Amino acid sequence: MIVCVCSNVSDGKIRQAIDAGVTRMSELRDKLEVGTCCGKCNSCAKRILNECLATSQPNAPQPIMFQISAMAA
Repeated sequence: MIVCVCSNVSDGKIRQAIDAGVTRMSELRDKLEVGTCCGKCNSCAKRILNECLATSQPNAPQPIMFQISAMAA
């Protein structure tokens, strides 16, 4: 599935980058340019990153995620 339409990045490319050692969103941005244009893909890319890291490190603590409502601003 295409995660980032602007940079044509699929979930497979994100998983490959993680397998190659990427562990942070900033690294995904640098390596694949995910989220560098419109930013709509950030939440999906981050979810894939967190899921992959959690499965590769099953005993690692899970990150706490907060969703900011657009109405809060």
